Amino acid sequence: MEFTRPRGTRDFLFDEMRQRKKAEGTLRNVFESYGYQEIKTPLFEELSLFTTKSGEEIVDQLYNFKDKSDRDLTLRPEITAPVARLYLNELEKTAVKPIKLYYYGSCFRYERPQKGRFRQFWQFGCELIGAKTPQGEAEVIALCSDAIQSLGITTADVNINHLGIIRGLFKHFDISQETQREIMVVIDKGDKDLLIESLSGDAPVIDNDELNQILLKLIDLVGDKSIITEVEELIAPYDEPKESLEELKELIALLEAFQVENYTLNLGVARGLDYYTGIVFEIYVPQLGAQKQICGGGSYSLVKVFGGQEVESTGFALGFDRLMNAIEELTEQEELPSHLDVYVAPISKDVRKKAFEITQLLRENQIKTDVDLNGKKFKKLMNYADKIKVPKIIIVGEKDLAEGKVTVKDMISGNQDQIEIDNLTDYLKEE
Repeated sequence: MEFTRPRGTRDFLFDEMRQRKKAEGTLRNVFESYGYQEIKTPLFEELSLFTTKSGEEIVDQLYNFKDKSDRDLTLRPEITAPVARLYLNELEKTAVKPIKLYYYGSCFRYERPQKGRFRQFWQFGCELIGAKTPQGEAEVIALCSDAIQSLGITTADVNINHLGIIRGLFKHFDISQETQREIMVVIDKGDKDLLIESLSGDAPVIDNDELNQILLKLIDLVGDKSIITEVEELIAPYDEPKESLEELKELIALLEAFQVENYTLNLGVARGLDYYTGIVFEIYVPQLGAQKQICGGGSYSLVKVFGGQEVESTGFALGFDRLMNAIEELTEQEELPSHLDVYVAPISKDVRKKAFEITQLLRENQIKTDVDLNGKKFKKLMNYADKIKVPKIIIVGEKDLAEGKVTVKDMISGNQDQIEIDNLTDYLKEE
């Protein structure tokens, strides 16, 4: 019987895992430098958590199941909803705001696997809960930009919009929530032809040509802060979206204070879910082609949807797998060093026990150490050490041991030193 991994999943071998752990560590350092602390949520949650957030139609994309007590559960498809649930359960009444938390973990979606899209994937993200906007939004965008650049990805472009502008227009023209939702889903897809058909085709979703023409012009605006003038001209006759435009202008000024320069104003960036109401942003790496989006984020009112008190929330999720693709595509790949600091090589059966004692001594002192467990001949030991690129090998022989010493060979220079076992740890740490 042959066993293979499930469709849409991957195995990661040693070098790839080390690259992923390196990137993970880099991101953790950046997030924590901004004052964020890590949390973990369960891999599975109640199904209703996600249908309440995204609607019943999401069930087709989920790995949902009934447990042995007939409860409806699902593997999490994302982590924002679990964080909101965690906040309501654990933090709403006790935590001092603002709350800065970050997470890293795998998610699951039952979708057709394709390049850059898997059924099990990883997200690295954060939530800022209870910070005033737009300053909170500016800091979150700065964190996201810094995190990506820390990985050596220098071509990322932060595309920013304020959904309050569009929603203000909807309010002015008295557009129903159902129709708003339908249009926002189309905008969110980024399909320009579908949007034109939806707004100006034979059967437009919105029965108001004035609004349709404004939306088509507005969503086409992409550029630097100079496009603000065009936005102002478009919405000049309408009061409802003006406050949101002022918030967007304030955010732009704050981004300069946070030293964020790699941004584009893009009035076509949207979210298809009602609880996104303020600033939204997406980050693109153009070199990745169709899979260029590596991050999505914004401000939202999800806690209120789940029955909690209204609280300002801003967050984002980085697609960790696409980040790794970007690192591979855009950065110079350095040869990974050995996973070991030293390799202990006993050259006879009689010294093997002492070799194990030396190995444990080094491990206890946080020196990454391995030892021959197969009784290899000396030549094979040296070949193996060379193959795994270990920088130093400790040769344990009877003659050296009689003097309380071992031989340390530098595998790069070829130099050898006899070192007293009592001084071995200090010697290796000084090197």
